Amino acid sequence: MSSYADKIKEIEAEMARTQKNKATAYHLGTLKAKLAKLKRELLTTPKGGGGGGEGFDVAGTGVARVGFVGFPSVGKSTLMSKMTGTFSEVSEVEFTTLTTVPGVLAVARTCSLIFLVLDVLKPLTHKAVIERELEGFGIRLNKEPPNIVFRKKDKGGINMTNTVPLTHLDQDIVRSILSEYRIASADVAFRCDATADDLIDVIEGNRVYIPAVYVLNKIDQISIEELDLIYKIPHAVPVSAHHEWNFDELLDKMWAYLNLLPDYSAPVVLKRDRSSVLDFCNSIHKGILKDFSYANVWGTSVKHNPQKVGRDHVLLDEDVVSIVKKK
Repeated sequence: MSSYADKIKEIEAEMARTQKNKATAYHLGTLKAKLAKLKRELLTTPKGGGGGGEGFDVAGTGVARVGFVGFPSVGKSTLMSKMTGTFSEVSEVEFTTLTTVPGVLAVARTCSLIFLVLDVLKPLTHKAVIERELEGFGIRLNKEPPNIVFRKKDKGGINMTNTVPLTHLDQDIVRSILSEYRIASADVAFRCDATADDLIDVIEGNRVYIPAVYVLNKIDQISIEELDLIYKIPHAVPVSAHHEWNFDELLDKMWAYLNLLPDYSAPVVLKRDRSSVLDFCNSIHKGILKDFSYANVWGTSVKHNPQKVGRDHVLLDEDVVSIVKKK
């Protein structure tokens, strides 16, 4: 694994030395493709040896997972303990180094929402470092997948089309990136003003797009004027985990970013973009659909209460659903 890390550092150093201009765009595109491949291999390559050290995983419960990511001693454990009512060991030791652990990043990739916990006294410095680490391992924060259609072919060469002007890419850059992946024939359709990073993301096909809230902790240590500046950071919520200040705003933003529909009588929770009767059944048990006949729905999504609906009917907040099985 150390050889991967060394190669990654070498490429990152070369990219840092290379001036960004039209003449170097081809070279930078190739370097970015190499870097993406190495980081993917770093995450997926198993460690050698039979015994191995201690591993870890996080048990999945509920319909959403919120991850706390941040430097040591910024208040992650305190924040989680105060918000959830659970106990987590808290250390008062001030750490000064950051070690990126691929296993931790692999767990972060499975989250429905990430709380990026920052020390309010040095928020932008820590923010940039953590974003760079997450970005490097395929985690895209508060972004949508690029609108690029990519299809590999057995023959026919590279066919590139675009419906909008491309200000960051041309055919040479696209071909250099595809060449790094040993792709000689493909159809690539750009429906957005994509960058080299966007194209690499689509080729890799393993990127995750996760909403994130920047939790700026320890606001009890700054002035009102400084707090006003903090609020200008996009997706940010200032809090004090120690004093439990501004938890209401943080929870409101969490629910908004998770985009969930609550069920007040039983814990069946659906995403707003996946809230059909079909999704409702799958959230309980996929076997329900085998015997599904129709559903009776009470609520604002229907004109009559109850109303007989099919599996494609879209449910709304606070609807009541009764599933009727085949006879």
